[in-house]
Amino acid sequence: MIYLIASDIHGSAYFTHKLIDAYMKNDASRLILLGDILYHGPRNDLPLEYNPKKTYALLNMYRDSILCVRGNCDAEVDQMVLEFPLMADYATLFLEELGGRMIYLTHGHHFNADNLPPMQKGDILINGHTHLPVAKEENGFVFLNPGSISIPKGGWPNSYILYKDRTFTVLDFEDNVLMSLTISG
Repeated sequence: MIYLIASDIHGSAYFTHKLIDAYMKNDASRLILLGDILYHGPRNDLPLEYNPKKTYALLNMYRDSILCVRGNCDAEVDQMVLEFPLMADYATLFLEELGGRMIYLTHGHHFNADNLPPMQKGDILINGHTHLPVAKEENGFVFLNPGSISIPKGGWPNSYILYKDRTFTVLDFEDNVLMSLTISG
């Protein structure tokens, strides 16, 4: 099973194309989006090729493969044009290959490494929001953040996470590995 995990698209049609290209190239079975899909927000500059209409049209073509949670820039009006559920604050996954660990997916503006959701030691928290990639184990938990595909911060490149064979790899769009974390049994 291969998952591509991305966050903070912020309406960039340019980087949505790059995201879909990476999704197809890696033969991923799921595209997991961690919110902030169409709107750029008042604190961000406009991303490259800001075009929410084109962005949602591209994503809707993959609606049956998308698992999405709501970000702080997402609203009910966005759900009116997106053909996949957007309004959940979080989602959970359990992958047998990870030994029953729970994967908690959220945007990160409510729950994050500093404010944990209901989790047990060994569980995995994947969130976006900060636009900074993370892949680390700390205090018995695993923390992952794909960064942002359209408005990265902290000098990081545009990035996403690819999950395959128990390994979460943060990549840029030139296939450079930024960080990687393999989950043991």
